[in-house]
Amino acid sequence: MSDQHFPITYSTLAPQALVDRVLSRYAVGEITNCVFWMRGLSDIYLVEAGDHRYVLRVSHAHWRSRSEIEFELELLAFLHKNHIPVAYPLSTLDSKLAIEISALEGKRYASLFSYAAGQVAVGDLNKLQAQRLGETLARLHKTAQNFHCPADRPHLTVNYLLDDSLRELAPFLKVSARSYINEAIAQIKEQLRHLPKELPIWSVCWGDPHSGNVHFTETNEITLFDFDQCGYGWRAFDIAKFLQVTLQAGISPSVRKAFLQGYQSTEPLEEIELNCMQPLIQVAQIWSWAISVKSAIVHNHSKLDDSYFHQRFEHFKMLRSPDWKPF
Repeated sequence: MSDQHFPITYSTLAPQALVDRVLSRYAVGEITNCVFWMRGLSDIYLVEAGDHRYVLRVSHAHWRSRSEIEFELELLAFLHKNHIPVAYPLSTLDSKLAIEISALEGKRYASLFSYAAGQVAVGDLNKLQAQRLGETLARLHKTAQNFHCPADRPHLTVNYLLDDSLRELAPFLKVSARSYINEAIAQIKEQLRHLPKELPIWSVCWGDPHSGNVHFTETNEITLFDFDQCGYGWRAFDIAKFLQVTLQAGISPSVRKAFLQGYQSTEPLEEIELNCMQPLIQVAQIWSWAISVKSAIVHNHSKLDDSYFHQRFEHFKMLRSPDWKPF
């Protein structure tokens, strides 16, 4: 980096430059519109080419490696080829799924995706939509058992989900809270100790199944998207992640039951998986909390106040209560 450039942690890439330097490498026709749509764990641009819409995703330099991104894109291409309804990556004219961008803060990767038809469920999922999502997730897990990719991607193990997450959280936690979570992690590991890491229990997971990452059409046709948190893991963890998000959002127990029933009707879980659901929900809570903190450190440090940590800590304690049940 030239001395005249002040060091930065994040930049917003200009839409017109993306049209000229990135989107021109796809066979989608003339780009008629490209707008910065939202900032999440990646930057999202809404792209229009004639009557067609696409989503351009640009990774953040601090978040994902090239290998991790390649795994995700290869997975989505595989799922699409095998008739799982996902927003899938398009190939460039030279058959690449990702384009490297030399941004001021470092290397970033752009990928163009098909647009997911429909929209996020208004007022969150109803029981029919939840059931459809559960069925589709079960099909995804079964199909993904045949996926193979040489790219490195962290496995969703308890060490990755819990120990690495605690390292992100620890600097912000009071001593008593840190001690409580350490004790909880030890108990969770013991509860999950006998959960096998073999097919079909251990497979490729979506990592973030919830209503915000699904579009439904008016006839309830479904499309899944946002596989940023995917990786090899326990399939039951995907179910736990859905339950964790819906619990935090206050969604009806009947919707959660419909989701699980939809999954079970397509690919029944084993008894040991069902028995591990509560500790897996706790794992999902810690992991999503750490991801939120890691993102806020870069983009919105002001949200990391005492209220933020108190609220999430109390919610985690509730999830550990012997009187609490997910349904």
